[in-house]
Amino acid sequence: MAADTLVLRDIHQPAAPPLWPPAPGWWLLLVIGLAVVAVLWWWRARQRRRREQLLVLFDASVDAAPTPSAQVAVISELLRRAARRHDPRADRLDGDAWLALLDAGARRPGFVTGPGRLLLDGGYRRDVDPVDVEAMRVLARARFLEWMARR
Repeated sequence: MAADTLVLRDIHQPAAPPLWPPAPGWWLLLVIGLAVVAVLWWWRARQRRRREQLLVLFDASVDAAPTPSAQVAVISELLRRAARRHDPRADRLDGDAWLALLDAGARRPGFVTGPGRLLLDGGYRRDVDPVDVEAMRVLARARFLEWMARR
């Protein structure tokens, strides 16, 4: 009988799989994650370049105007162009309706009751205070960027 007896042993677990190299699914997940990060980085860089181009366009156009009243006229023209992207009827507005459109939904309203009122007649005045133009320029620049940066 000694030859017929089986030696029973306890169940042994196999060795744990190594951590490296990872399974193919982890490689695929890594590649997808890197692709998502690369696309997001590219999109943000594109937005940043577009914003910088718009600011350069605004500043160069305004700086090219020889007088403060001409600067107001250029700012008004740039805002009209940007407003057409927001509302196709914007170029036909005038007076308080135009200023109300500029203030509508703005982060910093200031056209109806602030330095932005200079847009109404500043381009037609002989003498315009450069300090008032600069205050309006800051406000208009922010609004121009808000409207032009939208896609």
